[in-house]
Amino acid sequence: MSMYILVRWLHNDSNDPILLYSELDSERYETRKVEVFRDGKVGIAGPGLEFNGSILGTVPVPSLEEIASDSQFIPQEIRGEEFETIWRVAKQVAGRDGAA
Repeated sequence: MSMYILVRWLHNDSNDPILLYSELDSERYETRKVEVFRDGKVGIAGPGLEFNGSILGTVPVPSLEEIASDSQFIPQEIRGEEFETIWRVAKQVAGRDGAA
């Protein structure tokens, strides 16, 4: 069964995303990801898909408690429907920019 998380990343570097949406498998590996940048740029990654520099992680994602222990991150679990909506919009944006 999949788990869906949103991590808000508090920083001032325009090269890094501020919102990270991830779909995780039962072992907490990312299966799909959407990254949103301060300027509105979107990156996505999934099976056979990498766009705008986004890639899937190669190690399991830590627990929400572990992520939250670093004050620059605010993690939360989200519903699958919320992730699917973000994923569809991000794929449309990526398609307009020449991917997906």
